[in-house]
Amino acid sequence: MHFAFLIFTVVTQINRRRYSSGQTFRRSGRQQSSERGPMEQPKARSPRQQQNILKIIPLGGQEEVGRNMTVFEYGDDIVILDMGLQFPEEDMPGIDYIIPDARYLKGKERNIRGVLLSHGHLDHIGAIPHLMQKLNWPPIYGAKMTLALVRKRLEEAQLTKFLKAYEIKSENENLSLGNFKINFFPATHSIMDALGVIIGTPMANIIHMGDWRYDLNPVSGQPTDFSHLARWNTKTVPSVLMMESLGSTKEGHQIPEQEIYENIKQIFQKAPGRIIIATFASMVERVAWIIDIAEKLGKKVAIDGYSMKVNIEIAKRFGYVKFNQGTLIDVKRIHDYPDNKIVVVCTGAQGEDRAVLMRIANGEHRQIHLKKEDTIIFSSSVIPGNERSIQRLKDNLYRQCDNVIHKEIMDVHGGGHALIEDIKLLIQQVKPQYLIPVYANHYLLREGAKVAESIGFPRKNIFVLDNGSVAEITKNGLSVTGKKIPIEYVFVDGLGVGDIGNIVLRDRQAMAKDGMFVIIVTVDSKTGHVVNSPDIISRGFIYMRESKELLYEVRQNVKKIVHQATAQGHSPINQTYIKENLRDKIGQFLYNKTQRRPMVLPVVIEV
Repeated sequence: MHFAFLIFTVVTQINRRRYSSGQTFRRSGRQQSSERGPMEQPKARSPRQQQNILKIIPLGGQEEVGRNMTVFEYGDDIVILDMGLQFPEEDMPGIDYIIPDARYLKGKERNIRGVLLSHGHLDHIGAIPHLMQKLNWPPIYGAKMTLALVRKRLEEAQLTKFLKAYEIKSENENLSLGNFKINFFPATHSIMDALGVIIGTPMANIIHMGDWRYDLNPVSGQPTDFSHLARWNTKTVPSVLMMESLGSTKEGHQIPEQEIYENIKQIFQKAPGRIIIATFASMVERVAWIIDIAEKLGKKVAIDGYSMKVNIEIAKRFGYVKFNQGTLIDVKRIHDYPDNKIVVVCTGAQGEDRAVLMRIANGEHRQIHLKKEDTIIFSSSVIPGNERSIQRLKDNLYRQCDNVIHKEIMDVHGGGHALIEDIKLLIQQVKPQYLIPVYANHYLLREGAKVAESIGFPRKNIFVLDNGSVAEITKNGLSVTGKKIPIEYVFVDGLGVGDIGNIVLRDRQAMAKDGMFVIIVTVDSKTGHVVNSPDIISRGFIYMRESKELLYEVRQNVKKIVHQATAQGHSPINQTYIKENLRDKIGQFLYNKTQRRPMVLPVVIEV
């Protein structure tokens, strides 16, 4: 039998197995389910009662880092803050990313007055191409850099023509979106044009920080000060501080950028050869002053990495990055200058397989081949889950270079998120009535609450929400309702959105763990006898050349199972019955022999 035909047949069987069970395309954040239940709605209230209730409903960002999206609902008006993605976890093979579950908004599209964006990181804007069209493209409000990054993402999806974007040009700008009064304020983060948002209603003023930090000693501009936010807490209208809490377990204040600037400048001055500095593509401000340091020292700068090039080009267009003509060179030209005059700024500090720094370390970069006198700088933090990849990358670089510098050696990176002392200072400056920690794993939200309690903030006024929780604010105060809105994972895989369900994901996990074992058996449609010896394909389970005895036993068992399944002599042959027997019995046989459970895929061909 031709091998290509066998593969085609196997793929057909896999697809049938994937989609024949009618599975949902989402996975619950807490438990897996193959059935999609009806959407639970909070208990109905009269129209008059609804007008006097402000609801806060997080659709993502309360139990993970990423897919940040929060719904604010007051009467018939809805505004949405952020629409981000989450990168896949280790047990999600093949998944590109996860987006928020927006089913709650189905049927309410006409009530959405606008989408507010805090800043341009993907965990805050990455789901826009997937969700905005389902919400009938409500208007988007954000700062210049943020909207430019949104447009770039929509260009890649060929959806730019649908965008209705409105630029927030000043921190004093305010909007009226239905019954909501929206104000903005500048937030210090690791990307330019980050904003905090104030969502005003007669029930409460919501102060949402977005992602934030303090920089009490900035490279340029004024030190961060949030004390002006205290005016939003009044006797008649209380304020609710929604505080991103990713750094709530780390002591101290975040390192000032000025300190990092001076350390990197010192390294640049002493480096004997080329400098290769890896950082996040989104850290445009840091790349800007790296270019500034290099230019002042007479060095040339080559930027490598698609996302970083795109971000710098956008920032340059808007005047956020300035440098003299000739400072920036193509990476192909680095050999035209002495080594001690070259700085390469690149992506790949997280150890990603095909990112620039990994290709340099593996000797796969076309222009850059490492030398002992090169200096490598990791100007980045370690994203949880990437520890092993980064460690392997560092080991590889240490073998090839004498000068590898990272945060464990010198302060060459400060994160974009506030630490414990920053959280205390924020609460003391803002003086809110209520506190809701947001945008982090559940344990970090709890730790953020503890930090607030440690400086005397009333415990009864702190609320830790889950995805799907419904917080309600009335004239009587803030409370959390007993019912939650069902929130499930919505997977994006290639061009598919939501078409990867639990059964498919479990299949992938099984194949990743124990491999796949395909049995192709040809059966005489009249007699039910096996024609020729069954064909077997093993991928990720056993090495077939060294397992001849096991394969012989499998083939004998296959013949016996098929014979028993067709012994009644009925025509036509019941293929489903034969396959179920082969899957169960051969699966158990292989487990008894190997203590492993590969995915067994039987293919029955009648002749």
